[in-house]
Amino acid sequence: MKYRRFGRTGIQMPVFSCGGMRYQQSWSDIPWDQVPAAGQANLEATIARSMELGIHHIETARGYGSSEMQLGPVLARYPRESMILQTKVMPKPTAREFLETFETSMAYLKQDYVDLLSIHGINNRQHLDETLRKGGCLEVCRKLQREGRVRHVGFSTHATPDVISEAIRSDEFDYVNLHWYFVNDLNRVCVAEAAQRDMGVFIISPNDKGGKLYLELPKMRSLCAPLTPMQFNDLYCLARPEVHTLSLGAAKPSDFDEHIAGLEHYEQAAQVVEPIDRRLREEMERVLGAEWCRRWWAGLPEFVEVPGEVNLVEILRIWTYAKPLELTEWAKFRYNMLGNADHWFPGEHVEKLDWSRLNEVIRRSPFAAGLAAILQEAHTMFHDAPVKRLSQS
Repeated sequence: MKYRRFGRTGIQMPVFSCGGMRYQQSWSDIPWDQVPAAGQANLEATIARSMELGIHHIETARGYGSSEMQLGPVLARYPRESMILQTKVMPKPTAREFLETFETSMAYLKQDYVDLLSIHGINNRQHLDETLRKGGCLEVCRKLQREGRVRHVGFSTHATPDVISEAIRSDEFDYVNLHWYFVNDLNRVCVAEAAQRDMGVFIISPNDKGGKLYLELPKMRSLCAPLTPMQFNDLYCLARPEVHTLSLGAAKPSDFDEHIAGLEHYEQAAQVVEPIDRRLREEMERVLGAEWCRRWWAGLPEFVEVPGEVNLVEILRIWTYAKPLELTEWAKFRYNMLGNADHWFPGEHVEKLDWSRLNEVIRRSPFAAGLAAILQEAHTMFHDAPVKRLSQS
């Protein structure tokens, strides 16, 4: 395993983290008698493999259903100093609700303290306000730090870049969990701002939200050779020193193997990634045109400024990567979450668009004349049955 200093926390963080949202039994709290022995054995084996590999950052959340409960007795088998433990609690309207939720997490985890506590999902300004205001969630976190029950405080986010930047610039957080990988460059400025403040940077779901790269994907496999698509994406992120760790949402022990094999190229990540990156971008430019690929997002309004809250930026991002690279299953999944995932994936898809008002909101785009046709094509290519987040399933 390779390790990086996790910003101002000073923690030596493994470059892969063991995310706790895919090996649990249920997305709801359930009694122990509803956890099959085989399911718990799989979780135990996954954690054992993770620790054996040096992936000793175990990351979970109160919002991950039975994950914390199932982890509790497993973590108790390891010396506390041998692991980096992180959980996440959503912003709450009152400090009391936030503290009660944290206490539930700690009771399930059977631990005296966590190394990292995240405000889980600062996804809009309301969440940021609930966190930062006097008497809000952050005051609870500070009290828990004084008591020694929380070492470092950060936040996770699915917000638009302006909200993420605002949270980073508050200087209240030691680290951030956010999306940034090959198919999502929109948060690059946020990663840079976090680095300027010496914050830890944790990349959320680079292989699922980053393209469902574990699928067969013949075109991607060809373009990414000799790496696999997941290995390319890992090294693409880790070639940037400001990125410290990538979440691997392992569902079983063998899910780590492909990523570990890719670390053979860790010391030469930038050199190994460069020709693959170039091939991918050349193919995108061949299909979509160089000018589009260079600044497709320019002048586009965020979804809150679009009638019907249609998420033009997200729709066009999905289309831009999925069409030339044949990431169809990923595109359908992401596209059909629009309108069905609340603040975790905000905005609506093209069905909710008021076409008569489109021109007024895209007038600053250098591609305004062709956007209507692209939006219609994206809807035709990707629209399917509504999709929910895993936690809503």
